[in-house]
Amino acid sequence: MIELGVRGVTTNPSIFENAIAKTSDYDGDIREMVAGGMTAEQIYSTLTVADVREGADRFGALYESSEGSDGFVSLEVSPLLCHDEEGTVEEALSLFVQVDRKNVMIKIPATAAGMNAIRRCIARGLNVNATLIFSREQYRQVAEAWISGLEDRVSAGLPVSGIASVASLFVSRIDTAVDKLLENTEGKDLAGTTAVDNARAAYADFEEITASNRWRALAAKGASLQRPLWASTGTKNPTYSPTLYVDSLIGPHTVNTLPPATFEAFLSQGKAALTVTADREGGKRRSERLQSLGIDLSSVTDVLLTEGLAAFEKAFRTLLEEIGKKGNLLSFK
Repeated sequence: MIELGVRGVTTNPSIFENAIAKTSDYDGDIREMVAGGMTAEQIYSTLTVADVREGADRFGALYESSEGSDGFVSLEVSPLLCHDEEGTVEEALSLFVQVDRKNVMIKIPATAAGMNAIRRCIARGLNVNATLIFSREQYRQVAEAWISGLEDRVSAGLPVSGIASVASLFVSRIDTAVDKLLENTEGKDLAGTTAVDNARAAYADFEEITASNRWRALAAKGASLQRPLWASTGTKNPTYSPTLYVDSLIGPHTVNTLPPATFEAFLSQGKAALTVTADREGGKRRSERLQSLGIDLSSVTDVLLTEGLAAFEKAFRTLLEEIGKKGNLLSFK
């Protein structure tokens, strides 16, 4: 995949659940750790940290050749800490130390507690992937946390160069939710447009933020941009193009985390062109129509954040349970 152009990897509790709980690939390691008296939580941490460290090593050459712009691997703090600022900061620092690689990013959900944790972790010099962003308001709050964290470092006399961050805005789930609300309205023609419009609007916010005097002062001291990252870009609706959320969101300083099937689809039929800045006036008109139809996008994104947090927590708890079950079974083989 690296040879084909992939420039980084992300992980989350759902991905690890599929990899660890639903395959036998890790059974040998789990058996040894159970024999060593490790708990399910300790096994989870050991396996995930080892995977992320190996991934970071594989991307090490790219990280160096890109001068620290690409080649990152992301590892998420426990979903059980999503509303715990102190716990999030403590675990983020611990994971960063455990992986011990310059090209690791620690993922922190963009909750109210998470915003403060992001700022504090940036101020401590961690690379941060702010995740589970659904709304423009969340995005702007994340950008504020990023800039404020860097300013905290400046105030403390610390360098701001060499610290990387991305703001991960989830895309396809918005269409899934809004399309259902459009089914019995006069706005059926808006189906499949809201997610891209929302992401493009956030990119416009990114352009505004990075043109500000406040950001330029940090850039002059060597700070790097917090790049917009498009997450959840696999197409859920089979009637839409499999590369809809890739083709439509290409532009400077963006990152797209493609599921393997979407990656393969883009390699075979995707088109690389500047699209993230396209049709801004059309996007505004469609947003106004949504509102006129009584569809409140803020309410939709609030629900999606709640559901996203719950899904990651469920995956995390399920994975710990499965590790425990596997450990018990494997210890008898």
